[in-house]
Amino acid sequence: MSLKQLTVFVENKQGALVDITEVLANHNVDLRALSIADTEEFGILRLIVNDNDTAVKALQEHGYLIKMTEVVGVKIGDAPGKLSAALRALDEHEINLEYLYAFLARTQKHAYVVLRVADNAAAEQVLTEAGFHMITDADIDKL
Repeated sequence: MSLKQLTVFVENKQGALVDITEVLANHNVDLRALSIADTEEFGILRLIVNDNDTAVKALQEHGYLIKMTEVVGVKIGDAPGKLSAALRALDEHEINLEYLYAFLARTQKHAYVVLRVADNAAAEQVLTEAGFHMITDADIDKL
């Protein structure tokens, strides 16, 4: 049930992100969520897109190093304490969170959170049992 996330290793230089987004746009790949973390020389761009196969092929053709990672996507009510409740559920079951990022969609009542954990199945089970709705690549296609 997990989501596929693309991780692109980017040289930390002027215009690098523009180049990547233009490659994706030229191949009709729509960005749903993204996160970038950088060091002095390189950045790590994490993407959720509507068409993973096309994105990977296009970026590889342009010389980018890409990794596809399974991550957990969870729909969380847009109200104070909702993210904390999801994180508490994971913590109570000793599921360590490596990183997360959030994005909004065309709804005013929910936010979506992408979680990277060691055991996706365990995290999904815990969050589902705690009353959270998991999202899939099919859900991302509808956003």
